[in-house]
Amino acid sequence: MSIDRRKMIVLGAAGAAATLSPPLLRTAAAQRGSSAAGDELPAREASWYKKLEEGRIECELCPQACQVADMERGMCGVRENRGGTYYTLVHSLACSIHTDPIEKKPLFHVLPGEKAFSFSTAGCNVECKFCQNWEISQFRPEQVQSYNLPPERLVAAARRNGARLTAATYGEPVVFWEYVRDVAIAANAVGVKPTVVSNGFIKEKPLREVVPLLSAIKVDLKSFRDEFYRKQVRGELEPVLKSLEVIKEIGVWLEIVVLLVPTLNDSAAEVRDLCSWVKSKLGPDVPVHFTRFHPTYRLTDLPPTPVASLERAWKIGRDAGLNYVYLGNVPGHPGENTICPACGEILIRRVGYRILSNRLVNGSCPDCSRSIPGVWS
Repeated sequence: MSIDRRKMIVLGAAGAAATLSPPLLRTAAAQRGSSAAGDELPAREASWYKKLEEGRIECELCPQACQVADMERGMCGVRENRGGTYYTLVHSLACSIHTDPIEKKPLFHVLPGEKAFSFSTAGCNVECKFCQNWEISQFRPEQVQSYNLPPERLVAAARRNGARLTAATYGEPVVFWEYVRDVAIAANAVGVKPTVVSNGFIKEKPLREVVPLLSAIKVDLKSFRDEFYRKQVRGELEPVLKSLEVIKEIGVWLEIVVLLVPTLNDSAAEVRDLCSWVKSKLGPDVPVHFTRFHPTYRLTDLPPTPVASLERAWKIGRDAGLNYVYLGNVPGHPGENTICPACGEILIRRVGYRILSNRLVNGSCPDCSRSIPGVWS
């Protein structure tokens, strides 16, 4: 059987399976989800929607606010109206699983050097032209190979693989928010820390219901301009900014990543506005990662981000008063290190996803005793 790009994720899942224990492999293989179009997908009722007249529903999960007729799906492609009841088609159907370093998320202030058991389903509620995981995010669940991996089994697999964290990532966790919630509940019950990597494009009610269950969340802030969101993402800026404020209010550990795309969102003015907003609305201790763009998906006519552009953003962030500014996708750059904002000493030295040294003592600088915010134990 030939394998085209739609099936690339099968290879990703198969590669990840090598890290799993044999009992999980047998279980997953025996309970493999549908992958052929037309097969009936397992479904369970969605948690955030309201019923309208004539069997229609309105999704209340994300700002797209899809109104969906009977036997139709929302924009994400993974939630379906069946006779006036809205269903999620991807709960417990993981199409990608892998054990990653937590630095890969990236979450730099969360258990440095530890492993995260990462998982995703198909689907997304936006379409970034530069999506590096488009083989997952831009396809329906029928189009990718999936494994039936309920929350308790997923968390058990994480523990067997020595992962102290779970991470809903790769695709967009908002579209499998019920699965995220239930994994978080199962993880918390046995001392595993649940984390999420998200675009933050979600309504306030579901955000408030699930975020308190998490140990940390990283939000991709695509740009500080609504025009970029509308043209390059098919989304909106304001709901994401609102999500960031709500997360900060709740008190769950938050980090932000900004992918700098040459000529589109990397101007000094935009970076300055973004950093000023973070400082005033979220505070100086929220880490901001500026990461390097590489051509992919539908945005292949631009070059990789010049390192000079990243370094300019790094300087702007630090000059704006942000205490923890990082650079990503430039292994070996000093911008990967955690530096004490009080005395300037390097506390955590990184190269790529590897921790070379960690000098923190009980979450504090050993040289000046400055407390460094994060999840350290």
